[in-house]
Amino acid sequence: MGSLGARRPRFLCLHGFRTSGEIMRKQVVGKWPAEVTARLDLVFPDAPFPAEGKSDVEGIFDPPYYEWFQFDKGFTEYRNLDKCVDYIEELMIKEGPFDGLMGFSQGSILSAALVGLQQQGLALTRVPKITYLIIIGGARFRGSQSVAEKPYTNKIKIPSLHFLGDNDFLKNDGEKLIESFVDPFIIRHPKGHTVPRLVDEKSLEVMSRFLDKMEKEISEHSSTEAEEPADLDEKEMCI
Repeated sequence: MGSLGARRPRFLCLHGFRTSGEIMRKQVVGKWPAEVTARLDLVFPDAPFPAEGKSDVEGIFDPPYYEWFQFDKGFTEYRNLDKCVDYIEELMIKEGPFDGLMGFSQGSILSAALVGLQQQGLALTRVPKITYLIIIGGARFRGSQSVAEKPYTNKIKIPSLHFLGDNDFLKNDGEKLIESFVDPFIIRHPKGHTVPRLVDEKSLEVMSRFLDKMEKEISEHSSTEAEEPADLDEKEMCI
């Protein structure tokens, strides 16, 4: 049960490869119970680049389709990643402030890396620190480029929720990503690479604990800010 009067955690939601913000909205809001989504303030932007090829969701979801960055077949070399990060930072400045990032597939790989880079002062330096993370079908960057190692140099200590599918082709990569986090919340489901429905009691219990933790921390932070005395003007102090 959400805290009465509490501010909802605001999340920037990064969609999957060659889909869109509207598609992710349907995947999340359309699948998760209203009592869960009502406790979150979710923003679903489109990625900066139009899809350069066929989308796996053609015939399921309508176009247009977008991608956050491009990569080779081995997922070890990346194009336009810097432009993508700049684009997200501008989004966060215009639409924020945000408490967290939520990502699915390509968006989840990006979300986890951005938090790791921000904590080291290497990305998103013009916006407040991201304090919560929801990862659906996630993985780490691979390869020899710096982005494959730098985000995960230090353990990521913010509260994070990870969805792992038993039949997800990224399951092993998702398990490895989880090792980069301190005390992660984990929801396991029997499906593949998808945004799962939250229908079983155990999944809902984990989600509820994660939501409770965020609401408690945000409420405590807001209370602390309200109690802090306003700075006195120097002229007033001289009177």
